[in-house]
Amino acid sequence: MSEPVDRVLTTTRAARRRLDLGRPVPRELLLECLEVALQAPTGSNRQGWQFVLVSDPDRKRAVAEHYRRSWYAYAARPRPAYPEGDPRGARMDRVVRSARYLADHMAEAPWLVIPCLEGRLAAGASTAEQASFWGSILPAFWSFMLAARARGLGTAWTTLHLVYERDVAEILGIPYDRYTQAGLSPVAYLRGEPGAALRIPASQVAHWEKW
Repeated sequence: MSEPVDRVLTTTRAARRRLDLGRPVPRELLLECLEVALQAPTGSNRQGWQFVLVSDPDRKRAVAEHYRRSWYAYAARPRPAYPEGDPRGARMDRVVRSARYLADHMAEAPWLVIPCLEGRLAAGASTAEQASFWGSILPAFWSFMLAARARGLGTAWTTLHLVYERDVAEILGIPYDRYTQAGLSPVAYLRGEPGAALRIPASQVAHWEKW
């Protein structure tokens, strides 16, 4: 794999405070990212995806307010506990501050992007059904984010607005009974150059031949 590809893959961070909220992003750049995203695999090649890209200030504020309400409710829960020395625990306070910033400033991003997939999972859907369903939209959304990173844009994959999925569908005219929202990402130019994140070594998560 070429070095530029590795660089994009290892530096596509959840951009929050690094987003340049005051710099416009041209629509054509988002279309380039979507063209890349639409090359992603999808179950049975159905390509049942749709993407809602929002720049209208009033609609952004309405969507962002639902995200903000959901984030503050989530943040009030007890935080995850990590073993001493675990890098995830060491960075928790920083992550929370960054996430709060995004919750308070989501509406200021030049664009909000919501990926959708045709259909809805039935209540009690099996693990296999869930994996097949989400596997037909999440690779495309991740490809969109990688393409954005390669073009100097920042994104952040969020899901908390889905607590109010039906409300957001009404705001944006998404046919709720026919399409499921899979996430929400702000899109803006990045400030600075992100590096690779501190992660648990591969040797600690790899299981060879059996668990």
